Formats: sequence, C-alpha cells, structure tokens
Amino acid sequence: MKGTLRRITAIIALATITLAAMSQRSADYGVSAGIVTYLGEENPLNTFYRPGPAAQFFYRYNFNPRQAVRANLLGGYMTPLGSFLGELGATYEFNFFPYSTFRSRNIDYTPYIAGGTALSVMSQAGPFLSVPFSAGFKVNVANQVGIEIEYGFRKTFTDKLDGLYEITDPGGEPVDHSRIHNNDWYSFMGVSVTWKMYNRLAGCPAFAEVEKDKKRKRR
Repeated sequence: MKGTLRRITAIIALATITLAAMSQRSADYGVSAGIVTYLGEENPLNTFYRPGPAAQFFYRYNFNPRQAVRANLLGGYMTPLGSFLGELGATYEFNFFPYSTFRSRNIDYTPYIAGGTALSVMSQAGPFLSVPFSAGFKVNVANQVGIEIEYGFRKTFTDKLDGLYEITDPGGEPVDHSRIHNNDWYSFMGVSVTWKMYNRLAGCPAFAEVEKDKKRKRR
C-alpha cells in the first residue's frame, strides 16, 4: 500500500509540474471557498451534517473549450470528526458547452463534470487514496475572470476516518452490510474565482519587434 501511495503521489506531483510548465494562455488559476462534510458509520445519510470550512487553490490547463485537466490543493476541517483534512488531486473536466474566460461579445457559461484521483490526509488518518467526482457550473463574468460553483464527493479507500468500522444499533449489533459503507466518504462544495495571468502581447510578432527596438535603443 505504501508503494502505491508513493507512486500516486509522484504521478500527481509530475502532473502538477507539467501543467504549470504549459502555455499560460491556455491556463486558469483559481481559489475556492466552501465546506467539507463526511459520510461514514457516524453519519451514513446526511450529506450536509455539521459542515466544516474549506479552501482550495487550483491550476487548470484547457486543451480546448470543452476539455481540461486540473491540479488542486484542498484544505478543510471535518467538524464531526474534529480533524483537519488535506488533499492533493488531479482531475479531468468536461464542459457541456464551449467555454473560455476570454470574453468577447458573448458571455460564456456551461455546466461541467469532473473526475480523477487524489491523495488525502487527515489528523487521525495517514495518507489515503480517494476518487473525486463532481459537477458544477462556470460563467465568465469579465474578460479573463470566471465564477464557478461545484459540488462533489470523494470515495476513499479507507474506513479509518471516524475510527468506526461498521454501523451498529444502540445494542451494538451491525445494521448495515452494504458495500457503500465499507469505506468512508467526504464531500466538498465551493464557489471559485478563476483568472488568467499572462501577457497577451507576448506571442505577437509586432510586440516582439517593438521589444527588439527597445533593446537596440538601450545599447
């Protein structure tokens, strides 16, 4: 298991570095604020049970107006468990409509879905793997600026988040043997602001010539 965790961590780190090295013109940066919640033996059904605060930073590379990949760093507090949560993940996004934060005459907007893999850690649980999947909505509110809302779950591969291993009745007898409760889950819901950071003239031949003229004059 430790070897698998190291490989997953290396893959996520490599993906993050690779994304950061790609063209900034096709990239978005974003920050999110929201809540995290927990599902498990202590709370098997209520998806908004005692939500805790959460924040996220992410980097997204857009292959085209419909497809993108995203690297994220998420932190939050699991109120029911009294535990801090950290997540480093990579996800693939699919936009149902063509979308870009480069605003011309029209406002772009689209619902989207996302899925991927993540390495998570909590105060009372060592590193564990999780599978994030979510749905959301994006809209560009200004040139190079967008607003997003997203809600998603993380299917974990551990049953140690709450320290309990099965749901029991007041007498201590198991009451649920379904596979969905074999491992714990957590969720994140948040609102994000995204933006692009690049020099829009850097790739323009005319701009390159102007820069060369400036350098020659300085000499």
